[in-house]
Amino acid sequence: MANQFWLLLIISFVSVVALSSPANGLSVPFKRLPRFPRYNFQNRNRIKPLLHEYRYETKFFSQQLDHFSFADLPKFSQRYLINSDHWLGASALGPIFLYCGNEGDIEWFATNSGFIWEIAPKFGALLVFPEHRYYGESMPYGSRDEAYKNATTLSYLTTEQALADFAVFVTDLKRNLSAEASPVVLFGGSYGGMLAAWMRLKYPHIAIGALASSAPILQFEDIVPPESFYDIASNDFKRESSSCFNTIKDSWDAIIAEGQKENGLQKLAKTFHFCRVLNSTDNLSDWLDSAYSYLAMVDYPYSADFMMPLPGHAIKEVCRRIDGASGDASILDRIYAGVSVYYNYTGKVGCFELDDDPHGLDGWNWQACTEMVMPMSSSQGNSMFPTDDFNYSSYKEECWKTFRVNPRPRWVTTELGGHDIETTLKSFGSNIIFSNGLLDPWSGGSVLKNLSDTIVALVTKEGAHHLDLRPSTPQDPEWLLEQREAEIQLIQGWIQTYRLEKEAKFSVLKSSS
Repeated sequence: MANQFWLLLIISFVSVVALSSPANGLSVPFKRLPRFPRYNFQNRNRIKPLLHEYRYETKFFSQQLDHFSFADLPKFSQRYLINSDHWLGASALGPIFLYCGNEGDIEWFATNSGFIWEIAPKFGALLVFPEHRYYGESMPYGSRDEAYKNATTLSYLTTEQALADFAVFVTDLKRNLSAEASPVVLFGGSYGGMLAAWMRLKYPHIAIGALASSAPILQFEDIVPPESFYDIASNDFKRESSSCFNTIKDSWDAIIAEGQKENGLQKLAKTFHFCRVLNSTDNLSDWLDSAYSYLAMVDYPYSADFMMPLPGHAIKEVCRRIDGASGDASILDRIYAGVSVYYNYTGKVGCFELDDDPHGLDGWNWQACTEMVMPMSSSQGNSMFPTDDFNYSSYKEECWKTFRVNPRPRWVTTELGGHDIETTLKSFGSNIIFSNGLLDPWSGGSVLKNLSDTIVALVTKEGAHHLDLRPSTPQDPEWLLEQREAEIQLIQGWIQTYRLEKEAKFSVLKSSS
């Protein structure tokens, strides 16, 4: 097995810049909101060309708005994608592979989860991709405008409700297919990976196991250092080039200094090819912060356009352009040359619109302002990002100003656990794979050591954000092939054990009758 690949046994619970226009003219000026890749207008047009690769039916399921009360509330239609081309059927105990929908359009996640499609024939699996409530076309109250109207209508956008959606959905699906005995295996990447792990723990009778890829279920309260995300992202650049790291680190002060000059904002807008003049240097800094963060997440070993069209080893290319600029290039010219790899690798963008800011009023910001409070800071020594400490008071204040809601920073660990995760999962968990690549900044909030024989962690030194779930390519390195093969073997073991137990139970019942 390659030196870059380690197989560990463990268990646990764990956006292209999410460039959506702020709704109602509001914005959330947080600099350290948790960022996951999610569907937005920039990748919307890239979904359709991919659809021919995967055949599925699009259906809708009538879902409860509130699973935890008996109030007479309107139901909503939950979209799901389904493919039965390779399913063995109920009589053969054909497995059901369910992808836990993330915070975005389910088609985007389905078309970027090729691993599940590719292994379906091997397992004879039925594939289902239920969409997360309040995202894509699964909107309560009939429309996005109504669903996102205020804190009252948004109050049903929670992880608990989403997990219950999946549990109710798959239970009803199995009943309709007369497949109550078919085993269910959960899949998910990023936030979807967190949901997959949590669902296996919260609803162990619903699914026999879960593959949770890049799932930072420990990124809450004081479980992991708040600097972990930005320190890992910074190290991804530093390992390519210390001068590149230092140029980026020095650029923040250069941006502020330029912005304070007469016509400084206009000059910055010209340097970075914005369509309009900047309102403040913070706009530019946030734009750059987002690019570096996402580059670290998707620093894949081959070209991909999951978030933006990018070359393989994108950070290496960014640093090559920063370090390779002409001798008379200013520090900001160098930064522009580098960041263009992320925002304009194809060279087709004439100018950039900062109105499409990642901090718009969207569903994820609501979740981050309620229960998904993930403290994030940037240290002075190890980080190339501006020094910034997580300030809960300011965070809470902004959430109140934007949504009229106060966060519950301890709710996730109260509801789903996290503290002393090793003891908890060793005692109460089973059949969860936590896969992580150490280039991914979110790996700092995931489980990275063995906990039991059935709680498994697959950790790759060169892996990035849920790379294992992506479609296979001829450029896949050997360590990635080994990782996926290990996942297949573990899932085969879960299903085989389940079937043997079912057969043994049936034999006992038959002999006693």
